Parts: sequence; C-alpha cells; structure tokens
Amino acid sequence: MRRVARLRKHWQATGARLTRTAGSQGNVCDMVKMGSVWDRTAEFLSDNLGAVLPIALLTFFVPMSILRSLSPIVATASGSLALTVGAIELALVVAVFWGMLTITVMALDFVSAAGQTAPSIATRRLLPTLLVSIALFVVSLAALQPVPLILIAAGVDVEAAARTGMVAIPRGTAWLIVGYFLLVAVLFLWASARLSVVVPVILREKKSFGALSRSWRLTRGYALRIIGVLILYAVVSLVSALAALTVFGSILSLILGNDGDTISLASVLTSIVVAAVQTAFMVIPPVFTAKLYVALTAQAGLHQNEAAV
Repeated sequence: MRRVARLRKHWQATGARLTRTAGSQGNVCDMVKMGSVWDRTAEFLSDNLGAVLPIALLTFFVPMSILRSLSPIVATASGSLALTVGAIELALVVAVFWGMLTITVMALDFVSAAGQTAPSIATRRLLPTLLVSIALFVVSLAALQPVPLILIAAGVDVEAAARTGMVAIPRGTAWLIVGYFLLVAVLFLWASARLSVVVPVILREKKSFGALSRSWRLTRGYALRIIGVLILYAVVSLVSALAALTVFGSILSLILGNDGDTISLASVLTSIVVAAVQTAFMVIPPVFTAKLYVALTAQAGLHQNEAAV
C-alpha cells in the first residue's frame, strides 16, 4: 500500500509539472507579437488613408516644411526676431504634437463609442500629454548633467568649450564620458520601450502621470522586442530623410544656387521634399503605439480572466 501511495504521489507531482509547463508554453505562445502589431498598423493606414492624410499634411508636412525653412534664420536671429522665430517654432511643434495625438485617437478606435471626434479628444488631452512629455524631457536632460561635472573635475574649462566648441580633454576623461553616454543610451532605449504606450494610456484611460506606471506594467516582458522595433524604425527613417536631404539638396543647390545663410528657393524646395519623407514616417509611430496598446491591454485582460478562473 505504501508503494502504491508513493507511486500515486509521484504521478500527481509529474502531472502538476506537466500542467505548469503547458501553461507556461501557452503563455509564451499568447504573447503579443510585434509582427502582428505591424500588420494591424499597415491595415489601419491602408483602410483610413483618406482620413489620416489631411491631418498628416496639415500637422506634419506643413509645420516640418516651415521649421526646416526657418533653420537659416534661427542660426543668425537675435533680439525680437529670435523671440518671434522661437514662438513660431513652438507653435509648430505643438501642432505636430497635436497631430500625433489625433492620429493616435483614430487608431485606438474608440471615437464612435465616446460620441466625440478625434480632434476634440486630442485637444482635451493635449495639456496632460504635454506635461508628461515635458517631465520626461527634463528627466532626460538631468541624466546628462554628470558630463559637465566630469569635465570640471578633470580640470577642463567648460565655459571655453561652450564658446569655441573645441577643447582638449584628457584621454581617460574622454573614455569615461563615452562610457557614460553609452550607458545613458542603453537606459534611454530601455525606458523608451517600457514607456512606449504612455500616450495611448493618457488618451484612452484619461490618466496623466499615472500613465507612466500603467505603461510600465503593460510592457513588462516586451522591452527587447519593442527596442528592436525602435531601432529598426530609427535607422530606416533617418536614412531615408538623410538620403532625401543629400540627393535633392545637392541637385537643387546646383541648379538654383544656395548660399546656406539665407532662405533660398533651393532650401525651401529641399525642405518640402524632406518634410514629405518625414511625414510618411511620422504617421507610423502614433498608429503603431496605439495598436500595441490595444494588443497589450487585451493580453493583460486575458491573463486577469485566467487568474480569476
């Protein structure tokens, strides 16, 4: 009888282990796949191109064209002109930000249920999103503050470096700064992945700074996958923009002439071409993050239902 009891306990333990293994494999299979999110992103853009295109042209293409055209003036502006140009740039940046929020709301697909339009929801949630974004930007700047302290500790004249842009840095200090920048870059990528759905959370769940912790929970276990997507997107978009700037900028400068210090026809046309390329890529992040948020929340709800059962 004891032998039978021991065999029974053995088989029960084996069955429990198999059940846990099957459950863990099922959880792995049920994880959100970035390829599926990309497919949903492409499907949304193809199905809603007529609705997305006017917003993209108005809030991405036009502001980006103007911002790039103003770059020669920004370099030499001073006094009241600098303030005016700065105010124009700020207004254009806010317009771009509002456009991204509007497209995100459209991709979240809860406008009809709420009975409101995407622009109205984006306008209402613009201030909370700006506050959270500014706070994250301040934290990012604070992460770079040790660099001047390292230079000062090494005896480097920071003021002279700021004036001339050229300064001799000891080899050991230079390697220390490079290592610190690499560390900050890795942490920035990781944090960007974990906070990638902050904006959809703010828009959909009407949170402000609470969206940070919510996004952190939703993206648990997906950081490396999201980082891969971020790197791929950054490389492709930057290469495309640089190619447009280099090729069309060189051709237009040769044909029309461009002294580089003032606004010219060549610089304006180059800005338009580059802005068109940037617009094509700028519509992707808001849609992708919205679809990623939908997939992550659906997966989180599935796990909660399984836990309740």
